[in-house]
Amino acid sequence: MDVSLVGSGTAPDQPTRGRPRSEAVERAILEGTMKLLEDGVPLAEISIERIARTAGVGKATIYRRWSGKEELFVDVLRSAEPEDPEQLPGTSMRDDLIVLLESLRQRGLANRSSAILHNVHAQMKSSPKIWAAYHNAVILPRRRAGIEVLRRGQKNGELRADLDVELVNDIVVGPMLVRAVLRPEADLPEDLAERIVDTLLAGLRPVD
Repeated sequence: MDVSLVGSGTAPDQPTRGRPRSEAVERAILEGTMKLLEDGVPLAEISIERIARTAGVGKATIYRRWSGKEELFVDVLRSAEPEDPEQLPGTSMRDDLIVLLESLRQRGLANRSSAILHNVHAQMKSSPKIWAAYHNAVILPRRRAGIEVLRRGQKNGELRADLDVELVNDIVVGPMLVRAVLRPEADLPEDLAERIVDTLLAGLRPVD
């Protein structure tokens, strides 16, 4: 599988030496890791040494970019998943929520269509270190983005001020997660994000 490079949250090469990061090298490492996964190698058996051999680089090259395999696995998954929206519309709370939910729907579709992604996600949850790295680098920022949208909605009068935004965020995201994860047979139609948001906001908007 050809994976495109995405931004990494890991430490860059040592800036004092003036060595620029090589996108080609990073891509080779990400693709080498993905090849091992495609070949059926379990996450627990993939070591930095094995990745280095597959990618044709030295271990030091990997460690200059990632502190360990947990952080590397996170970037491999992020490179294979649909990208998060770079910027929200900012026109209204409703529009921003729809964009965030649509991104979740796209990831659900990708997970269904890719046996590799589905398998890796399942394995990752059985590895506390890998799951913690993915949770901190990927899931938490997405959750914070949703909560921030809801807080802006409260300030703008689009959402009732008495509501717990963390609970509301779970209520907004929950239906999409149920469809995407817990009900793999359920449809994920193109208008699902819009329908979920509009259904919920009908009961969560301030009463005039």
